[in-house]
Amino acid sequence: MTMKATIHPGARLRECMSRDIVVAPGVFNALVARAAARAGFQSVYISGAATANCAGFPDIGLITLPDMCRAIRAVADASGLPVIADADTGFGEVECAVRTIIEYERAGAAALHIEDQLFPKRCGHLDGKEIVSPQQMADKVAAMAKHRLNPDMVIIARTDAHAIEGMEGTIRRGNLYREAGADVIFPEGLATEDEFAQFAKASLGHSLANMTEFGKTAHISASQFKALGYSIVIYPLSVMRLAMQSVERGLAHLKASGSMEATLPQMQTRAELYSLLHYTPGVQWNAPDGTRR
Repeated sequence: MTMKATIHPGARLRECMSRDIVVAPGVFNALVARAAARAGFQSVYISGAATANCAGFPDIGLITLPDMCRAIRAVADASGLPVIADADTGFGEVECAVRTIIEYERAGAAALHIEDQLFPKRCGHLDGKEIVSPQQMADKVAAMAKHRLNPDMVIIARTDAHAIEGMEGTIRRGNLYREAGADVIFPEGLATEDEFAQFAKASLGHSLANMTEFGKTAHISASQFKALGYSIVIYPLSVMRLAMQSVERGLAHLKASGSMEATLPQMQTRAELYSLLHYTPGVQWNAPDGTRR
């Protein structure tokens, strides 16, 4: 195990946040996580929606705690990067939220985010969401802060109040969750730069922005989010959407033509795959530096 791996991943994430905005692409398996590390990213994100979608489910809370922990462990091991992981509503009430932060930390996560929606939850950019009382969410955050195994584990509290209680409610909840022990606040469903700026100015401290496509948020760059006062920006489904578009086009081509020869220029070659895996046929494989395998 390298010296880098002995440092708590939450401490590494906090150090990254202190230097610059953390741009965390969503990775939906270990191979994609390895590609993100090679591309030079300092952190990666595991989306509950992507994990559910890859299992063939919509994002309505059907993924279990063990499902997410398996994903965290695989991504953390393969990438060697601090992993920010979606914990939905904490898989239940306060006791479940406590178990969640312990199990996520044991699996290798640097951070998790928990949200104030009612189960069954919805994607944060869909209408019709319902949220718990502010105190119910604050109680979960406080319990998680108390029972995390290491104080470096980063707790991110997401509020979906914007569509229901407006900006005033979003700010009020964000500040309450900070007081309860959240290290970072994630205001979900904001639409414009002005709204993101208003939240950051009224809720001082680290904040996370969600830059998801086809949702309520306008396309805002990472540098713009940094200027607005945000510490982390996640891109939860971007890479999966790119991949699935290519998959569907490739399958349609195979069905129509009975051959994949014309698509070879669009494919990752065998040599490129082996390079990503740090693998040379006939040579004993060892995990590259920075991973835990």
